[in-house]
Amino acid sequence: MHVPDGFINAPVSAATGVVAAGAIAVSLRGARRELDERTAPLAGLVAAFIFAVQMLNFPVAAGTSGHLLGGALAAILVGPFTGVLCVSVVLLMQGILFADGGLTALGVNITDMAIVTTVVSYAVFRVLVKVLPRGRRTVTVASFAAALLSVPAAAVAFTLIYALGGTTDVSIGKVATAMIGVHVLIGLGEAAITALTVGAVIAVRPDLVHGARGLRQRLKLRVNGELVDAPAPTAPVAARTSRRALWIGGLVTSLVLAGFVSYYASSSPDGLEKVAADQGIDQKAKEHAAADSPLADYSVKDVADARLSGGLAGVIGVGVTVVAGSGVFWVVRRRRAPGDVTPSSTAVENV
Repeated sequence: MHVPDGFINAPVSAATGVVAAGAIAVSLRGARRELDERTAPLAGLVAAFIFAVQMLNFPVAAGTSGHLLGGALAAILVGPFTGVLCVSVVLLMQGILFADGGLTALGVNITDMAIVTTVVSYAVFRVLVKVLPRGRRTVTVASFAAALLSVPAAAVAFTLIYALGGTTDVSIGKVATAMIGVHVLIGLGEAAITALTVGAVIAVRPDLVHGARGLRQRLKLRVNGELVDAPAPTAPVAARTSRRALWIGGLVTSLVLAGFVSYYASSSPDGLEKVAADQGIDQKAKEHAAADSPLADYSVKDVADARLSGGLAGVIGVGVTVVAGSGVFWVVRRRRAPGDVTPSSTAVENV
């Protein structure tokens, strides 16, 4: 769903740029309350993981593929404000280094892929965890549903933006039908990836999952015939995996996905590219300003072997993203006020 230059006119692109800048400013402030010394390193890793998985296009229909957007995954793992920043860092790296997503359309892409997906998915997630029985499975189920709905929501958002600033005369009804239809299918892949990833992290470090905070189910004791909450334990439950091991494992996984598995990803156009070609939205698309980048199109310039070229580009992308993301979140955490941090010690426990 990376929108290239030329799809949206200059005034609407500028307006979405203002929206994106405002949302990032708010998110920088909000992230101070979400990040602490334990969760800040995870946020940089989440950004790198999203970058890696976005390289893995999966087929969803004849001649069409999809890939992770990542808003739901980031919001549930590290919080909605930090999630907006994670996806924004990924989009910035992709636009500047890999010529993926137009530079004049960066505001459109951040608004659509970072803000809309994060806000919608986290709102759905919070509603579900409140109404469903408390437990680890609830977080995983809620993650699946939230991610599933976030993708067609982004498709609707693009359609609205296109209705306001599209550069070609195409029926908005046809655009909406095509975009929502294909992105419902892509949403299923997004939901599966999100639920599996969240479930894997909860299994080893539930205390690091933002969406699992406050969901601890208290033990009940029967006193004089009535059930009452048992006293909270004085010592936290020992984690199955250290933070360092989790971080290293996540980074290695990201490098393998981007450097090796990405070679086997679907080469079919993604949902937006397919709809744009079928409906004529791409008639005024412009060449990317970074088309001559040595990493354009996720390949290393002058490396003839496609497997090696793509793998090196993926590894470089993961490395740059984790460094850039970690740097941003380190600065955000350092600037937090004493009362900004939300305690992260309560995790999901089935009892």
